[in-house]
Amino acid sequence: MILARSVCFWLEKLGSVATEWEDAAAYHDGDPAAGVAPRYVVVDGATEAYDAIRWVEHLAGSFVADTGPDLTPTGLRTWFEQVQRLWAAEAPARFATVIEEHKFHAEGSFATFLGCRLTGLDGPHARWEAAALGDTVLFHVRAGRLLLHFPPIGVDGFGLSPDGIGTRPAALGPMLRGLELASGEVRAGDVLFIATDALAHWLLLEAARDEASLWAALAGLDHDAAFAAIVADQRAAGRMHNDDVTLLRVRLVTAEPGALVVSL
Repeated sequence: MILARSVCFWLEKLGSVATEWEDAAAYHDGDPAAGVAPRYVVVDGATEAYDAIRWVEHLAGSFVADTGPDLTPTGLRTWFEQVQRLWAAEAPARFATVIEEHKFHAEGSFATFLGCRLTGLDGPHARWEAAALGDTVLFHVRAGRLLLHFPPIGVDGFGLSPDGIGTRPAALGPMLRGLELASGEVRAGDVLFIATDALAHWLLLEAARDEASLWAALAGLDHDAAFAAIVADQRAAGRMHNDDVTLLRVRLVTAEPGALVVSL
């Protein structure tokens, strides 16, 4: 049996404070005894959108809930409609300004999205399944080498009006047309990384330069301060865009045997 072990690192953009972080991540490593599959999600709210922080928290929490969506076009359509309805139902009773009220109704909120689940970890066909809208990216690493990244965006494809999950019902059609789905086989020892756009862009550039060192460093991260130091260094060097960054890491490990009881 394979077990999942996850951790999330994040940092707000330079010049902001932690409460202004407009990404969100949620993760559940599953419960083999109850047959609950691991689920992971990272979303990146648009800075100019209305109340982006509340929207990304809403998306992340609902994705990993017991009622989270199946990663199929039908399942995701149902989820999109559900989160849009809940967003509309939670409209403020009174807006601070007429401009805010107009923005809520006319534009709403928006976030890129990468959701993933793991299946078959108790058998010979363990897999990841993922759905994406926009430029939040999953990286599948094995033995220090990148097997693939999804969605398969190139280094020049970031920041170009990405797809995402919007709050307005009129956005549902474009969301479904832009939706991307993928899956892949996993083994014990593999690592999955999910990163928002500025970090994902940097990961692709660094992987092309020295991927063995890159993945080893990220696999070994064990403290928020170490992650913050890497981000600060790369921002200062001009190699990473100044934006909120989030890195969700999922290790696939071999299940430890149960305790051995010996009768004397």
